[in-house]
Amino acid sequence: MKFLFSFVLAGIFAVLGQQSLAQSGRTETKTDSKSNQRLERPEPTPPKNLQKEISPSIDTDGDIIRVSTQLVSVPVRVMDKKGRFIAGLEKDNFKIFEDGAEQEVALFSKETEPFTVALVLDMSYSAKFKISEIQSAAVAFIDQLRPQDKVIVVSFDAEVHVLTDATSDRKEIFRAIKSTKIGMGTSLYEAMDLVINGQMRKIEGRKAVILFSDGVDTTSRRSHDLNNLHDAMELDALIYSIKYDTFADVQRMKNGPIIQQPTIKVPTTTDDPNPFPFPLPTAGTAGTQGTTAEDYQKAAEYLDQLAIRSGGRLYEATSLGNLAEAYAKIASELREFYSVAFYPSRERQSGDSTSVKVKVDRDGAVVRSREIFTKRTLPKKAR
Repeated sequence: MKFLFSFVLAGIFAVLGQQSLAQSGRTETKTDSKSNQRLERPEPTPPKNLQKEISPSIDTDGDIIRVSTQLVSVPVRVMDKKGRFIAGLEKDNFKIFEDGAEQEVALFSKETEPFTVALVLDMSYSAKFKISEIQSAAVAFIDQLRPQDKVIVVSFDAEVHVLTDATSDRKEIFRAIKSTKIGMGTSLYEAMDLVINGQMRKIEGRKAVILFSDGVDTTSRRSHDLNNLHDAMELDALIYSIKYDTFADVQRMKNGPIIQQPTIKVPTTTDDPNPFPFPLPTAGTAGTQGTTAEDYQKAAEYLDQLAIRSGGRLYEATSLGNLAEAYAKIASELREFYSVAFYPSRERQSGDSTSVKVKVDRDGAVVRSREIFTKRTLPKKAR
């Protein structure tokens, strides 16, 4: 009987202890006994954060919690009549209008302030350039940035690889670029979804995405082109597309038998660890997904729209020379834009569209910025 009473009493204390633990807000977390680090299984695609900044505030007249309007940031370039960048402008030189109504400029970033660049590299098997050429051009681009500028390096094939988070450490950036490898499959849409929603939305200040790709997607499942294009309109960053055409190369692979290369190392005079431009599958013929003229037309429109909707540019890379030239032009332009932000004065409903224009008080000045934003508060569904 004494044993039974002790057992019941211990059970009561255990229950009370669990209730106390729950009420205190504490939860148990499993840890790795070796590293003593929390074990968390990451989601394959980060959740879409459709609102860049939300600031809750308490209504002093009651207990109602009010959420402030989303901050809208607009990248802006200002040129004279000859197309030369006008530097040295201040916040008071800018006016911003939404649907014709002037808004107060809440935040302003000069062209001299640091920026963050996401460098997104297509490492699919259809890559036109050799891996060493892609890496060398990317490294040369990084060399043209200022020491305080930060870089995110992302590569993708069938999987998306975040090789480094935003950093100004050049050694880490170069190491990330050199670690890229050619792979099978092309999850372009998932890569852009992760970069836009998982990386760039949480970064403040001036920022840009540079996408090096042929624009063809073959393996994305959790995102789509329309998702990316809507997100590009909402993202307060420029997107530059560097397009290379692989149609002819893919047709040759598609129409002829493909034999896997032997595993024997082939001597090469370059420092390229992979002498072949891409890994080839086993004997057979290539699949048709992502190989038709229609697929490539869609890819070209996708890359063009990413640039247009974000205020960036589309560049064509047909050789190593104009690939380097495209990177050089982008690096120069990134040093020549301001960032102007405002809190919209009117509330929006899901699906609302709005026209945003920026003006400066300089005679003859040409302002280049995106003008149309689409605001949504509800999650999107992939097409």
